[in-house]
Amino acid sequence: MGTALIDDGKLNRKAARGLRRGLLCIMLAAALVALNACGDDDDDSPAGDGDSLGTVTVAQGEAIQIRSLNSITGDVAYLGIPSQRAVELAIADFGPVHGFNVDVGAGLDEFCSSDGGQAAAQTIVADQRVVGVIGTSCSVAATAAAPLITNSGMTMISPANTSPLLTSDLAGNPGPNHHPGYYRTSNNGLHVGEAVARLTYEHLGLESAAVIHDGDPYSRSIATAFADVYSNLGGSTTSVSAINKEDTDMVPVLTEIASRNPQALFFPIFQPAGDFIADQAPNVSGLETVTLLTDSALLVDGFMSLPQSEGTYISGPDSRFGSEPNQSTGKSPADVLSRYTAVYGEAPSSPFWAQAYDAATLLLEAVEAASEVVDSELTIDRAGIRRHLNDVRGYQGLTGTLNCDAFGDCGAQKVTIIHHLDHNDIEASKANVVFEFVGRQ
Repeated sequence: MGTALIDDGKLNRKAARGLRRGLLCIMLAAALVALNACGDDDDDSPAGDGDSLGTVTVAQGEAIQIRSLNSITGDVAYLGIPSQRAVELAIADFGPVHGFNVDVGAGLDEFCSSDGGQAAAQTIVADQRVVGVIGTSCSVAATAAAPLITNSGMTMISPANTSPLLTSDLAGNPGPNHHPGYYRTSNNGLHVGEAVARLTYEHLGLESAAVIHDGDPYSRSIATAFADVYSNLGGSTTSVSAINKEDTDMVPVLTEIASRNPQALFFPIFQPAGDFIADQAPNVSGLETVTLLTDSALLVDGFMSLPQSEGTYISGPDSRFGSEPNQSTGKSPADVLSRYTAVYGEAPSSPFWAQAYDAATLLLEAVEAASEVVDSELTIDRAGIRRHLNDVRGYQGLTGTLNCDAFGDCGAQKVTIIHHLDHNDIEASKANVVFEFVGRQ
């Protein structure tokens, strides 16, 4: 097994400079999009100063209100449904907070889109009883939802977003879509891009690679991180191409890529576009033997059950959870997974169910710490929720030890890459870890 372990979570100086230059370009473009979509984001707003977010009072007999905002219909439902279900399980396992039940309400759908994220966020913030949100599934939805939710004084914790634009460049600089009150238990995508680059160049010995993204914050930022690190390691990045999410005919872009003779092709893209790339690439002259690599958007049963997915290297969060229980509920990963299967009649279809469980328990711990009962009423300090999360260090979750940094990155930052060899035995492929990477936490 190849192992890349970074003591301080930093690349060598040359690689770091290249990585930051590439990320800066994305950040500038994303900032323009964010301003057009969401209006001005005033750092002097109540959501930004941490001390004037107000309180929420829960009367005796009423419930604490949180919400789940994920992609639960359409092409990316496989990603959001397990997260929503895991939140439900976590709330049940955690139990009442100071004697008050917790109500997650009906799951809201962000449709893995900016418009979907904005619309759902508007529904959430219309109810000022809500203190926190678990979501989103997709980074593109978070860029629109996060400013609305956090500017309303609510706290947001994502189990699946990986775009560095939402937190930081890992060098002390916030991304243009970072907002105080936003946190995540998933990895920062810069670690993901580096992990795949190191696998490709150092472990597989492939000296040339092409990259395809679909333009959204998740896909583009991870593609850019890969290209920058790969080039700085000594590899030749032959092209960085963009497609539309709705494209089905990938032959034109694949033909252009083939003209530059890459040995590897990295495509961090969702279904169904990722399905078409995997299916059509081997049939394009010059790409018959190209090594295919992708990310967690395709670390799902729907993709891995396709014959054309065989042979692909797929990165994702480390799901080798071990036996350590979540410290808030005392439930181990095996306990939660068994309960999930018993309640919902199937195993999770995506790898982020455990991150969602941990996100929910972190939020509930924060609500408990930031609230008190006075005259039979529960008063919750919105700013106190954030202060508690800002101080999280050494929290034992299902996914490992969690620490929240100054920009909301709380995840364990463990990346594994599997080699998918048999579409008829998905579980064997998920266990076939060929490379692991640990970034700074």
